[in-house]
Amino acid sequence: MRDVAIVAFGQSDHVRDSAETSEVEMLMPVLHDVLAQTGLAARDIDFTCSGSSDYLAGRAFSFTMALDGVGAWPPISESHVEMDGAWALYEAWVKLLTGEAETALVYAYGKSSPGEVRDVLTRQLDPYYLAPLWPDSVALAALQARALIDAGLTDERALAGIAARSRAAAASHPHAQLRGEVPAGELLVAPLRTGDCPPIGDGAAAVVLAAGDTARRLTDRPAWIRGLDHRIEAHSPGVRDLTDSPSTRLAAERAGAFTRPVDTAELHAPFTSQEVVLRRALRLDAPDSRVCINPSGGALAANPVMAAGLIRLGEAAARIQRGASDRALAHATSGPCLQHNLVAVLEGE
Repeated sequence: MRDVAIVAFGQSDHVRDSAETSEVEMLMPVLHDVLAQTGLAARDIDFTCSGSSDYLAGRAFSFTMALDGVGAWPPISESHVEMDGAWALYEAWVKLLTGEAETALVYAYGKSSPGEVRDVLTRQLDPYYLAPLWPDSVALAALQARALIDAGLTDERALAGIAARSRAAAASHPHAQLRGEVPAGELLVAPLRTGDCPPIGDGAAAVVLAAGDTARRLTDRPAWIRGLDHRIEAHSPGVRDLTDSPSTRLAAERAGAFTRPVDTAELHAPFTSQEVVLRRALRLDAPDSRVCINPSGGALAANPVMAAGLIRLGEAAARIQRGASDRALAHATSGPCLQHNLVAVLEGE
Protein backbone atom coordinates (compact mmCIF):
# COMPACT_ATOMS: atom_id res chain seq x y z
CA MET A 1 0.00 0.00 0.00
CA ARG A 2 1.04 3.57 -0.65
CA ASP A 3 2.08 5.50 2.47
CA VAL A 4 -0.33 8.30 3.37
CA ALA A 5 -0.02 10.61 6.38
CA ILE A 6 -1.77 13.42 8.18
CA VAL A 7 0.63 16.35 7.93
CA ALA A 8 -1.44 19.16 9.47
CA PHE A 9 -4.42 19.56 11.78
CA GLY A 10 -6.36 22.60 12.91
CA GLN A 11 -9.62 23.36 14.66
CA SER A 12 -11.71 26.32 15.74
CA ASP A 13 -12.53 27.38 19.27
CA HIS A 14 -15.62 25.38 20.19
CA VAL A 15 -18.40 27.53 21.60
CA ARG A 16 -21.97 27.10 22.78
CA ASP A 17 -23.39 29.55 20.27
CA SER A 18 -21.78 31.07 17.18
CA ALA A 19 -24.88 32.92 15.99
CA GLU A 20 -22.82 35.89 14.81
CA THR A 21 -20.52 33.69 12.71
CA SER A 22 -21.48 31.88 9.51
CA GLU A 23 -20.14 28.47 8.56
CA VAL A 24 -17.76 30.10 6.08
CA GLU A 25 -16.47 32.56 8.69
CA MET A 26 -15.98 29.71 11.13
CA LEU A 27 -14.10 27.61 8.58
CA MET A 28 -11.77 30.12 6.93
CA PRO A 29 -9.32 30.61 9.83
CA VAL A 30 -9.06 26.83 10.26
CA LEU A 31 -8.39 26.26 6.57
CA HIS A 32 -5.80 29.03 6.48
CA ASP A 33 -4.15 27.50 9.56
CA VAL A 34 -3.66 23.99 8.13
CA LEU A 35 -2.40 25.32 4.81
CA ALA A 36 0.04 27.62 6.59
CA GLN A 37 1.37 24.68 8.61
CA THR A 38 2.40 22.94 5.39
CA GLY A 39 3.33 25.97 3.32
CA LEU A 40 0.81 24.92 0.68
CA ALA A 41 -1.51 27.23 -1.21
CA ALA A 42 -5.06 26.24 -2.12
CA ARG A 43 -3.93 25.62 -5.72
CA ASP A 44 -1.48 22.96 -4.45
CA ILE A 45 -4.28 20.76 -3.08
CA ASP A 46 -5.21 17.93 -5.46
CA PHE A 47 -8.45 16.85 -3.75
CA THR A 48 -10.83 18.43 -1.26
CA CYS A 49 -13.44 16.53 0.74
CA SER A 50 -15.84 17.78 3.42
CA GLY A 51 -18.23 16.37 5.98
CA SER A 52 -21.33 18.10 7.35
CA SER A 53 -25.10 17.68 7.71
CA ASP A 54 -27.92 19.51 5.95
CA TYR A 55 -30.17 18.61 8.90
CA LEU A 56 -28.17 20.83 11.23
CA ALA A 57 -28.21 23.72 8.80
CA GLY A 58 -31.89 23.25 7.96
CA ARG A 59 -31.40 23.61 4.22
CA ALA A 60 -30.51 21.32 1.32
CA PHE A 61 -26.98 21.34 -0.14
CA SER A 62 -25.78 23.62 2.64
CA PHE A 63 -22.22 22.37 2.14
CA THR A 64 -21.96 24.24 -1.17
CA MET A 65 -21.95 27.54 0.72
CA ALA A 66 -18.97 26.39 2.75
CA LEU A 67 -16.98 26.08 -0.47
CA ASP A 68 -16.72 29.86 -0.42
CA GLY A 69 -14.23 29.38 2.38
CA VAL A 70 -12.18 26.94 0.31
CA GLY A 71 -12.21 28.78 -2.98
CA ALA A 72 -13.73 26.79 -5.82
CA TRP A 73 -12.29 28.87 -8.63
CA PRO A 74 -10.28 27.94 -10.59
CA PRO A 75 -12.24 24.65 -10.56
CA ILE A 76 -11.14 22.11 -7.94
CA SER A 77 -11.59 18.38 -7.48
CA GLU A 78 -14.09 18.25 -4.62
CA SER A 79 -16.42 15.82 -2.84
CA HIS A 80 -18.71 15.80 0.18
CA VAL A 81 -20.09 13.21 2.58
CA GLU A 82 -23.25 13.69 4.63
CA MET A 83 -21.30 12.29 7.57
CA ASP A 84 -18.78 13.21 10.19
CA GLY A 85 -15.56 14.50 8.65
CA ALA A 86 -13.79 11.28 9.65
CA TRP A 87 -15.56 9.61 6.73
CA ALA A 88 -14.50 12.46 4.45
CA LEU A 89 -10.93 11.67 5.52
CA TYR A 90 -11.54 8.03 4.61
CA GLU A 91 -12.61 9.06 1.10
CA ALA A 92 -9.57 11.29 0.70
CA TRP A 93 -7.29 8.53 2.01
CA VAL A 94 -8.62 6.14 -0.65
CA LYS A 95 -8.10 8.83 -3.29
CA LEU A 96 -4.44 9.14 -2.32
CA LEU A 97 -3.97 5.36 -2.12
CA THR A 98 -5.09 5.03 -5.74
CA GLY A 99 -2.47 7.56 -6.85
CA GLU A 100 -5.07 10.00 -8.15
CA ALA A 101 -3.81 12.70 -5.76
CA GLU A 102 -0.71 13.60 -3.79
CA THR A 103 -2.35 15.99 -1.35
CA ALA A 104 -5.83 16.36 0.07
CA LEU A 105 -7.65 18.87 2.25
CA VAL A 106 -10.36 17.45 4.53
CA TYR A 107 -12.63 19.63 6.61
CA ALA A 108 -15.81 19.35 8.65
CA TYR A 109 -18.04 21.67 10.59
CA GLY A 110 -21.23 21.68 12.58
CA LYS A 111 -23.47 24.32 14.12
CA SER A 112 -25.81 22.70 16.62
CA SER A 113 -26.82 25.91 18.37
CA PRO A 114 -29.59 27.08 15.98
CA GLY A 115 -31.90 24.15 16.72
CA GLU A 116 -32.61 21.30 19.12
CA VAL A 117 -29.84 18.85 18.28
CA ARG A 118 -31.46 16.08 20.33
CA ASP A 119 -34.50 16.28 18.07
CA VAL A 120 -32.45 16.66 14.88
CA LEU A 121 -30.56 13.43 15.56
CA THR A 122 -33.82 11.45 15.69
CA ARG A 123 -33.81 11.75 11.89
CA GLN A 124 -31.05 9.13 11.88
CA LEU A 125 -33.50 6.52 13.10
CA ASP A 126 -35.70 4.09 11.20
CA PRO A 127 -38.36 6.32 9.63
CA TYR A 128 -41.24 3.85 9.97
CA TYR A 129 -41.02 2.29 13.42
CA LEU A 130 -38.59 4.24 15.63
CA ALA A 131 -38.32 7.85 14.45
CA PRO A 132 -42.07 8.53 14.91
CA LEU A 133 -41.60 7.81 18.63
CA TRP A 134 -38.99 10.63 18.83
CA PRO A 135 -36.47 8.90 21.12
CA ASP A 136 -33.69 11.47 21.24
CA SER A 137 -29.95 10.85 21.40
CA VAL A 138 -29.73 11.27 25.19
CA ALA A 139 -32.62 8.87 25.83
CA LEU A 140 -31.02 6.22 23.62
CA ALA A 141 -27.64 6.71 25.31
CA ALA A 142 -29.39 6.30 28.66
CA LEU A 143 -30.77 2.95 27.50
CA GLN A 144 -27.23 1.91 26.65
CA ALA A 145 -25.93 3.10 30.01
CA ARG A 146 -28.68 1.21 31.85
CA ALA A 147 -27.84 -1.97 29.91
CA LEU A 148 -24.18 -1.64 30.96
CA ILE A 149 -25.07 -1.07 34.61
CA ASP A 150 -27.52 -3.97 34.66
CA ALA A 151 -24.84 -6.22 33.14
CA GLY A 152 -22.43 -5.23 35.92
CA LEU A 153 -19.96 -3.62 33.49
CA THR A 154 -20.04 -0.16 35.09
CA ASP A 155 -21.90 1.98 37.60
CA GLU A 156 -22.84 5.62 38.00
CA ARG A 157 -19.74 6.37 40.07
CA ALA A 158 -17.46 4.96 37.37
CA LEU A 159 -19.27 7.01 34.71
CA ALA A 160 -18.79 10.16 36.78
CA GLY A 161 -15.09 9.31 36.99
CA ILE A 162 -14.84 9.16 33.19
CA ALA A 163 -16.47 12.58 32.92
CA ALA A 164 -14.15 14.09 35.52
CA ARG A 165 -11.02 12.61 33.91
CA SER A 166 -11.98 13.72 30.42
CA ARG A 167 -12.82 17.28 31.31
CA ALA A 168 -9.81 17.62 33.58
CA ALA A 169 -7.66 16.57 30.59
CA ALA A 170 -9.15 19.47 28.63
CA ALA A 171 -8.16 22.03 31.26
CA SER A 172 -5.19 23.21 29.21
CA HIS A 173 -6.74 22.65 25.79
CA PRO A 174 -7.03 26.02 24.01
CA HIS A 175 -10.04 25.03 21.88
CA ALA A 176 -12.16 23.00 24.35
CA GLN A 177 -15.67 24.21 25.12
CA LEU A 178 -15.63 22.81 28.68
CA ARG A 179 -12.36 23.00 30.62
CA GLY A 180 -11.52 21.52 33.98
CA GLU A 181 -13.50 19.21 36.22
CA VAL A 182 -17.24 19.76 36.40
CA PRO A 183 -19.86 18.48 38.85
CA ALA A 184 -21.72 15.29 37.97
CA GLY A 185 -24.82 17.46 37.59
CA GLU A 186 -28.49 16.70 37.78
CA LEU A 187 -30.16 13.63 36.30
CA LEU A 188 -30.93 14.31 32.65
CA VAL A 189 -32.29 10.93 31.60
CA ALA A 190 -31.62 8.29 34.25
CA PRO A 191 -28.98 7.00 34.76
CA LEU A 192 -27.19 9.77 32.84
CA ARG A 193 -26.47 13.09 34.48
CA THR A 194 -25.56 16.29 32.67
CA GLY A 195 -21.88 15.54 33.31
CA ASP A 196 -22.22 12.24 31.43
CA CYS A 197 -23.37 14.02 28.27
CA PRO A 198 -21.55 16.14 25.68
CA PRO A 199 -21.92 19.90 25.46
CA ILE A 200 -23.96 21.35 22.63
CA GLY A 201 -21.74 23.58 20.56
CA ASP A 202 -20.42 24.80 17.25
CA GLY A 203 -17.03 24.17 15.70
CA ALA A 204 -14.93 23.18 12.71
CA ALA A 205 -11.79 21.19 11.98
CA ALA A 206 -9.51 20.44 9.04
CA VAL A 207 -6.57 18.19 8.18
CA VAL A 208 -4.16 17.94 5.28
CA LEU A 209 -3.18 14.52 3.94
CA ALA A 210 -0.15 13.82 1.79
CA ALA A 211 1.47 10.75 0.28
CA GLY A 212 5.01 9.39 0.53
CA ASP A 213 7.86 11.82 0.03
CA THR A 214 5.42 14.71 -0.29
CA ALA A 215 4.38 14.12 3.33
CA ARG A 216 8.02 14.05 4.46
CA ARG A 217 8.64 17.33 2.66
CA LEU A 218 5.66 19.06 4.26
CA THR A 219 6.35 18.16 7.91
CA ASP A 220 9.23 16.89 10.02
CA ARG A 221 7.21 14.04 11.55
CA PRO A 222 4.24 12.80 9.51
CA ALA A 223 1.50 10.85 11.27
CA TRP A 224 1.33 7.83 8.97
CA ILE A 225 -2.03 6.13 8.56
CA ARG A 226 -1.10 2.46 8.96
CA GLY A 227 -4.67 1.22 8.83
CA LEU A 228 -8.17 2.63 8.45
CA ASP A 229 -11.48 0.80 8.38
CA HIS A 230 -15.14 1.40 9.20
CA ARG A 231 -18.01 -1.00 9.89
CA ILE A 232 -21.71 -0.61 10.60
CA GLU A 233 -24.22 -2.51 12.69
CA ALA A 234 -27.97 -3.06 12.45
CA HIS A 235 -30.00 0.11 12.09
CA SER A 236 -32.35 -0.62 14.97
CA PRO A 237 -30.86 -0.40 18.50
CA GLY A 238 -33.47 -2.95 19.56
CA VAL A 239 -31.80 -5.82 17.69
CA ARG A 240 -28.29 -5.08 19.01
CA ASP A 241 -26.47 -5.87 22.24
CA LEU A 242 -25.90 -2.31 23.45
CA THR A 243 -23.19 -3.43 25.89
CA ASP A 244 -20.89 -4.43 23.01
CA SER A 245 -19.67 -2.98 19.72
CA PRO A 246 -18.75 -5.71 17.23
CA SER A 247 -18.39 -3.15 14.42
CA THR A 248 -15.73 -1.24 16.38
CA ARG A 249 -13.87 -4.46 17.14
CA LEU A 250 -13.96 -5.57 13.49
CA ALA A 251 -12.88 -2.15 12.19
CA ALA A 252 -9.98 -2.15 14.67
CA GLU A 253 -8.95 -5.65 13.62
CA ARG A 254 -9.01 -4.73 9.94
CA ALA A 255 -7.07 -1.53 10.65
CA GLY A 256 -4.33 -3.52 12.43
CA ALA A 257 -4.96 -2.06 15.88
CA PHE A 258 -4.39 -5.38 17.66
CA THR A 259 -1.04 -6.28 16.08
CA ARG A 260 0.94 -4.07 18.47
CA PRO A 261 -0.04 -1.98 21.51
CA VAL A 262 -0.91 1.69 21.10
CA ASP A 263 0.11 4.40 23.56
CA THR A 264 -2.73 6.84 22.81
CA ALA A 265 -6.43 6.36 22.05
CA GLU A 266 -8.68 9.21 20.96
CA LEU A 267 -12.19 7.78 21.28
CA HIS A 268 -15.27 9.49 19.92
CA ALA A 269 -17.50 8.78 22.91
CA PRO A 270 -20.03 11.60 23.35
CA PHE A 271 -21.45 9.85 26.44
CA THR A 272 -19.46 8.38 29.33
CA SER A 273 -21.21 5.03 28.92
CA GLN A 274 -20.01 4.81 25.33
CA GLU A 275 -16.39 5.02 26.43
CA VAL A 276 -16.99 1.90 28.53
CA VAL A 277 -18.23 0.03 25.45
CA LEU A 278 -15.36 1.25 23.28
CA ARG A 279 -12.63 0.44 25.79
CA ARG A 280 -13.89 -3.14 25.98
CA ALA A 281 -14.24 -3.52 22.20
CA LEU A 282 -10.76 -2.07 21.59
CA ARG A 283 -9.08 -4.11 24.37
CA LEU A 284 -8.04 -1.00 26.29
CA ASP A 285 -9.41 -2.22 29.62
CA ALA A 286 -6.50 -4.41 30.70
CA PRO A 287 -5.47 -3.72 34.33
CA ASP A 288 -1.86 -3.03 33.25
CA SER A 289 -2.85 -0.86 30.29
CA ARG A 290 -0.81 2.31 29.95
CA VAL A 291 -2.80 3.75 27.08
CA CYS A 292 -3.58 7.45 27.45
CA ILE A 293 -7.28 7.73 26.63
CA ASN A 294 -8.64 11.03 25.30
CA PRO A 295 -5.80 13.29 26.45
CA SER A 296 -7.58 16.10 24.59
CA GLY A 297 -10.70 15.70 26.71
CA GLY A 298 -12.60 14.00 23.89
CA ALA A 299 -16.20 14.68 22.91
CA LEU A 300 -17.14 15.34 26.54
CA ALA A 301 -15.12 18.57 26.35
CA ALA A 302 -16.20 19.64 22.85
CA ASN A 303 -18.63 17.86 20.54
CA PRO A 304 -19.30 19.78 17.33
CA VAL A 305 -21.62 17.38 15.49
CA MET A 306 -20.10 16.22 12.18
CA ALA A 307 -16.60 17.40 13.17
CA ALA A 308 -15.95 15.61 16.48
CA GLY A 309 -14.85 12.36 14.81
CA LEU A 310 -12.41 14.13 12.48
CA ILE A 311 -11.05 15.94 15.53
CA ARG A 312 -10.25 12.59 17.16
CA LEU A 313 -8.04 11.67 14.18
CA GLY A 314 -6.50 15.13 14.15
CA GLU A 315 -5.75 15.10 17.87
CA ALA A 316 -4.10 11.67 17.60
CA ALA A 317 -2.05 12.84 14.63
CA ALA A 318 -1.02 16.03 16.41
CA ARG A 319 0.34 14.04 19.37
CA ILE A 320 2.43 11.95 16.99
CA GLN A 321 3.71 15.03 15.17
CA ARG A 322 4.90 16.72 18.36
CA GLY A 323 6.50 13.52 19.65
CA ALA A 324 4.05 12.80 22.49
CA SER A 325 2.97 9.50 20.89
CA ASP A 326 4.52 6.86 18.66
CA ARG A 327 1.48 4.73 17.85
CA ALA A 328 -2.05 6.01 18.32
CA LEU A 329 -5.57 4.76 17.74
CA ALA A 330 -8.33 7.14 16.65
CA HIS A 331 -12.04 6.33 16.58
CA ALA A 332 -15.11 8.05 15.16
CA THR A 333 -18.76 7.10 15.42
CA SER A 334 -22.06 7.98 13.81
CA GLY A 335 -25.64 6.98 14.48
CA PRO A 336 -27.42 5.99 17.70
CA CYS A 337 -25.60 3.99 20.37
CA LEU A 338 -22.36 3.56 18.41
CA GLN A 339 -24.06 2.23 15.29
CA HIS A 340 -21.35 3.07 12.74
CA ASN A 341 -17.68 3.07 13.75
CA LEU A 342 -14.40 4.01 12.11
CA VAL A 343 -10.96 3.12 13.49
CA ALA A 344 -7.58 4.42 12.35
CA VAL A 345 -4.08 3.46 13.45
CA LEU A 346 -1.46 6.21 13.19
CA GLU A 347 2.30 5.95 13.65
CA GLY A 348 5.31 8.20 13.62
CA GLU A 349 8.54 7.31 11.84
